[in-house]
Amino acid sequence: MKYLLFIFFISFSLIAQNNPLYLDSNADIEDRLSDLMARMTLEEKVGQMCQYVGLAYLKKQKRNKRASGDVSKLNKDAFAMYGLSESEIIQEIIDGKIGSFLHVLDPEEVNYLQGFTLESRLKIPLIIGIDAIHGNAMVRGTTVYPSPISIAATFNNDFAYDVAKQSAREMRATGSQWTFMPNIDVARDPRWGRVGETFGEDPFMVGEMGKAMIMGFQGEDFSKPNNVIACAKHMIAGAEPLNGLNISPMDVSERSLYEIHLPPYKKAIDADVYSIMAAHNELNGIPSHMHKGLMTDLLRNEWGFDGFYVSDWYDIKRIWSYHKVARNYKEASLFSVEAGMDMNMHGPDFYDFIVALVKENKLSIDRVNQACSKILYAKFQLGLFENRLVDPSKIDKNVFIKSHLDKAEEIADNSITLLKNNNLLPINNSNAKRILVTGPNAHNHTTLGDWHFEQPEENVVTIFEGIQQVGENYNHKVDYFDSGIKIRNIQDSKIKATAEMSTNYDHVFVVVGDNSLRYTWEGGKSFQKTAGENKARSFLGLPGKQLDLVKSIYEKNKNLTVVYVSGKPISEPWIEDNIKSIIHAWEPGSMGGKSLGKIVFGETNPSGKMPMTTARSVGQLTMVYNHKPTNYIHKYAFEKTKPLYRFGFGLSYTSFSISEPTLSISKWDGTGKVNVEVDVKNTGKREGMETVQLYIRDLFSSVTRPVLELKGYKKINVAPGETKRVSFSLALDDFAFYDREMRYKAEEGDFNILVGNAANLSELKKTTLKLTKNIYINEN
Repeated sequence: MKYLLFIFFISFSLIAQNNPLYLDSNADIEDRLSDLMARMTLEEKVGQMCQYVGLAYLKKQKRNKRASGDVSKLNKDAFAMYGLSESEIIQEIIDGKIGSFLHVLDPEEVNYLQGFTLESRLKIPLIIGIDAIHGNAMVRGTTVYPSPISIAATFNNDFAYDVAKQSAREMRATGSQWTFMPNIDVARDPRWGRVGETFGEDPFMVGEMGKAMIMGFQGEDFSKPNNVIACAKHMIAGAEPLNGLNISPMDVSERSLYEIHLPPYKKAIDADVYSIMAAHNELNGIPSHMHKGLMTDLLRNEWGFDGFYVSDWYDIKRIWSYHKVARNYKEASLFSVEAGMDMNMHGPDFYDFIVALVKENKLSIDRVNQACSKILYAKFQLGLFENRLVDPSKIDKNVFIKSHLDKAEEIADNSITLLKNNNLLPINNSNAKRILVTGPNAHNHTTLGDWHFEQPEENVVTIFEGIQQVGENYNHKVDYFDSGIKIRNIQDSKIKATAEMSTNYDHVFVVVGDNSLRYTWEGGKSFQKTAGENKARSFLGLPGKQLDLVKSIYEKNKNLTVVYVSGKPISEPWIEDNIKSIIHAWEPGSMGGKSLGKIVFGETNPSGKMPMTTARSVGQLTMVYNHKPTNYIHKYAFEKTKPLYRFGFGLSYTSFSISEPTLSISKWDGTGKVNVEVDVKNTGKREGMETVQLYIRDLFSSVTRPVLELKGYKKINVAPGETKRVSFSLALDDFAFYDREMRYKAEEGDFNILVGNAANLSELKKTTLKLTKNIYINEN
């Protein structure tokens, strides 16, 4: 490190003799940018548009290929191999042909790579990107926060902000300055494997949580030492794939695109997000990576996006290899960059193609200048020209620190969702009990969800450890029994043994669900994933023999609590019909086991809410709360039309009453805002938190509108017998939609304003607001 700092000082001392303006940290950034752009060759500009995977990551992939012997068996969206030696990649850095790396997971490697930029002609630093989805969890020893779907279950935007801000601090301490987050896909298909990295099914909530996360990552202008660049992804509509599979086509109407999938991007742009990633999938026949109508015409020119676009993994190449729209990789590169793409993730060839296309007058140099300048602006604003190296001595002061662990625990406390409770929870602590914790997810790191690499055992509190630690404070005896941890192949003999073991206990917790891990354990030779990126399912229930395990235990011991550890809803009607208590723990992160322990013993009152509707079976899909009025006119022959659990649903150990809403005005001309007030009373005997949800319904409209639309939510803590008033404000935009001519307007007429604690139309309290005139929005 001292050697690198010495080289950095000497190199900049030498170049400073020429007094280049772009190296003057006191100069205006726009002036520095103009000065640097004027000095750059075409080749150096294109180099800034090129991203490579880290060297250690490439070496690991090479080992995986040797071990597998078959590339087709490897994850195509994680596998990377360039055919270049390390020395050749280093030379490309020196030659200015690489502007970014991703997944450089070791701070020493960050410094190693950045050191070679000091040998380049212009000494432009690299920007290091990483999938910091819920913490900088790809790096060992970092804080793993509850996953995004878990954060959504809190119904608290502040937690999204907190996770982003603290993750940014850990990222900068370990050498990354750019996160590929937030994921603002609107997840309307629970078959899809990536539900866990989203904020759920509602476009309003997804937009609000995404905006909060962007502000947490970037601050006001991403210029502070602990700021990073955020990246809104995946543009667009990949979370409602045609068959539930990642990358599969998306065919969606213009209305659904503008009313469901695009609103979170408008909020992200308004929050000044500085990068956007395109989606793997096509949209109505056009691959997202070459969709000029979205990237350039709408998001950049109409909505004012001022940052840069980055491709997803190999997806520029896939315009040719998958979508068969381009005839070769070079033509695919032309189509993508011409449409507005600014950076290629990842690897060689793209560089040569773009240089050649400009020289052949097939691609405008203006397009390259625009891309390069956007990327360089980020590097200047982040302070990378002055501070490109990591100081390892500061890592321990910024990573996995107490304040971060406390926040991770607080979020888990607020996200864990009680789905059913027939007086079995919380456990009565007045008498010591024998408690058994079992199930495939009871005592391992599945609680961390997707997008993490292996973490130290001592850094993670498993579900069993959390129940044991808290339970022993009340003199309960808490044991663990291994029922089989590999979800895909739980043995019948293990199921039988677990059921017999359960007869010796007063209370049993069986922890089931999904496995989203990107690595094997216990000497396993194959991945056990049942969810996560590229791992969709054609059914919505428990995979493997987990339901058999639950049923077998239930036959022996009725004092059974089922705990789901999964990043998506679990559809098991038998469990809902028979088991006394059910908890959805989601993917609660590093401290999730402790949070679960506090909840089951009554130290914490559960307050999580469902951020997605839970269908009873796959045949009910698409099942969302904000459906149209004619969705359920008729019935299924062999299935109910009601969901298993509604959007916004979640129980507490206490009870609440919510009053009818009152409005500041009943007839409104669209000016100013309408204030909504509601009283919440704790009618039970325990202190608890309730989430008040505000919905609207347009009673009559020129085009069909959803039966409910979420427009606000607030979580409050209320003491027994206490009443608290909750206030919301509604603006004109909250009532607007696209009319028959796709013009955005608020239409005169009556609207129901509804409040409650779940999206259950028959139970929500309501009043009526009359908008007295039609008002078009954002029109000159």
